[in-house]
Amino acid sequence: MKAGTALRWGSALDSVVMYAQGALCLRLARGSVPPDGRVLVTGLPRSLDPGSLRARVLGTPGVRVTEARVEVEAEPVGAGVPDDVRREVERLREARTRAEAHRDRQLGLIAEVTALRPVPPARKRDDPQHRRTPVEAWLELADFVDERLTGLHARLAELEQAVREAEHALEVAYDREARASTDAPQQHVRTTVGALLTLDGSAEGEVEIEVEYGVPGAVWVPTYRLTHRQGDGSGRLVLRASVAQRTGEDWTGVRLALATADLRRRTDLPRLRSVRIGRRQAAPAPSGWREPPAGLADLFSGFDAAGPAPVSARAAGAVAVAAGGAPPAPVPPPPPPAPQGFGAPAGALPTPGAVPPPSASYGAPMPAPAQPYRPQEPGGRPGAARARTGARAASRAASRAEDMDDMAGAERSAPPVRLPVGPPQPSGDELDYAALVLSGPEEPGGRRGRLFPDAASDPVAVEHRRRAEAVAALPLPGHAVRPRESAGSFDHRFDAAARADIPSDGTWHTVTIGEIPVGLRTEYLAVPSVQQTVYATLVLSNATDQALLAGPVEVTVDDEFLLTTALPTLAPGGVRRVGLGPAEGIRVTRRSQVRESTAGLRNTTTVLDTRVHVELANALARPVTVEVRERVPVTSEPDVRVEERADWTTPEADSGPDRHAPGTRVWRLDLAAGATAALEGGYEIRIPTGKALVGGNRRS
Repeated sequence: MKAGTALRWGSALDSVVMYAQGALCLRLARGSVPPDGRVLVTGLPRSLDPGSLRARVLGTPGVRVTEARVEVEAEPVGAGVPDDVRREVERLREARTRAEAHRDRQLGLIAEVTALRPVPPARKRDDPQHRRTPVEAWLELADFVDERLTGLHARLAELEQAVREAEHALEVAYDREARASTDAPQQHVRTTVGALLTLDGSAEGEVEIEVEYGVPGAVWVPTYRLTHRQGDGSGRLVLRASVAQRTGEDWTGVRLALATADLRRRTDLPRLRSVRIGRRQAAPAPSGWREPPAGLADLFSGFDAAGPAPVSARAAGAVAVAAGGAPPAPVPPPPPPAPQGFGAPAGALPTPGAVPPPSASYGAPMPAPAQPYRPQEPGGRPGAARARTGARAASRAASRAEDMDDMAGAERSAPPVRLPVGPPQPSGDELDYAALVLSGPEEPGGRRGRLFPDAASDPVAVEHRRRAEAVAALPLPGHAVRPRESAGSFDHRFDAAARADIPSDGTWHTVTIGEIPVGLRTEYLAVPSVQQTVYATLVLSNATDQALLAGPVEVTVDDEFLLTTALPTLAPGGVRRVGLGPAEGIRVTRRSQVRESTAGLRNTTTVLDTRVHVELANALARPVTVEVRERVPVTSEPDVRVEERADWTTPEADSGPDRHAPGTRVWRLDLAAGATAALEGGYEIRIPTGKALVGGNRRS
């Protein structure tokens, strides 16, 4: 199909669904169905994936889309198209070149003045000795050189500063050009992409068509803003996204959705194959490919029988003129070949230079072709040296003329292409029947008369897609994590509450998606055996059906910005703890004491008694909940026993907002404003005398 006579419909980008990498765009077009049903929907980007084009009719049951293809057109750009950025780059590049030329010229002047040296007058032949020169002349020359160099170096400093300023301005212009939207057309030619649709059916009035296509060059990472008031059990978590796209079209006023799925993931279902005992016999894979019809090579027997293409009149004239003779008369065309299955008629002479058809051979030797006529000198001798020189010149002229006039003969002399051995394995391009091209008789023997994909790929489209995919190499914001890395085994979608504008400049833009209600409570955590500091934490609980991905979160407490930290992945119903830093209003101290003794009938058991004393002091004006963590030794030896003497509790390994290591013990207590508390704990280790602790200090 060609878009020359198709009715053109304008389209508007309505919605975009961004995936982990890449996006699906949805355009809407409206118009009346033409009599032939061929419509060209314009406005598609240059970097779209042709295999992802989809189209359907909305709200009109009597009309449907039967075919959708990508159509690329080029048109000159008018004078009204804005090109300020490129013009500014060209102007600044010329200004830098001029500044560098002025600087180089100044350096040349400095080199010339620096090379000035006093030269004494040459001694004449009659002079007994060298002529003397006054010292004042030498000093005057030195003063002149110094004064001149001082002025030239001052001017050089100004020119070098001008070069630096020009280079800086040019770098800024280059950065603006790199960050500019790729939706702008090229300098002289605008390439437009459309969807050429074929509609079946008729309808009164206008119909609305939805065109969907995929584009590379779009990435996103989640970010958050958390607002919390002390004492409240809930907070506001605003989900935002850092979005970057370089798809070649500006997303203006689009409904945006973010998905964690992979747009290029595999969707084929697993198939259970049979297990064969004995010689393996692989079943052929089902496909739409069929073997070429039998006797396909016989279709070109007449073309092969015609032999090489005759030399054109211009080439023959060039041969004759180069040889010193007159142009020959036109050569009559060869007689048509005999029909297939019949030999040549009796008494017929073969045409000089002609190749007999394969069907005319029955095993008998064919007569040799007649020798071409060669002029001879009187006496029977061949042509003299002049004739040989003219023949060489004529052959060179003929070869040049044949190269210019007849390229098909050279193509027929190319070696045949070897086809792959084995069962056919057609690709997706070979099964796209609408894009296949029938190879003509000039193609090599293995391709003639068969359908092949059009080899003329669009290098411009490939370059556009390559530039679009470069956006995936952008450096991530602080604490940001790719959606596929943080999503784990689930996929989710987040729909933006309002329409958004995202230019195609390849830089990060922040878009607000929506507000997610979360449960919040403030707790304080202390691990005094590692560090005698109390840390403030926020315990987040996700009671919604939406998952929260890992990413940076800006924490605001009591309308004051506190810090930016990393939010871990929070599945629906999950609970996680987010650290807020040290709490200066709560103090913790820890003291430990280890006593070693022996027990048993013959003192065969070593007893290590460890006592732990922890003190807490709350200097804040509000009550707080503090969790103090300690640890006890963990053993896998049956002879080694650990006996605990404390009121702490043993948390489960994966319970609550944290994942605890084996041997962790927890104290949880509520401290009133200005209150203090003391915690006592300890454990006793009983080790047989024949064994000893390895890999640690038992008196820690």
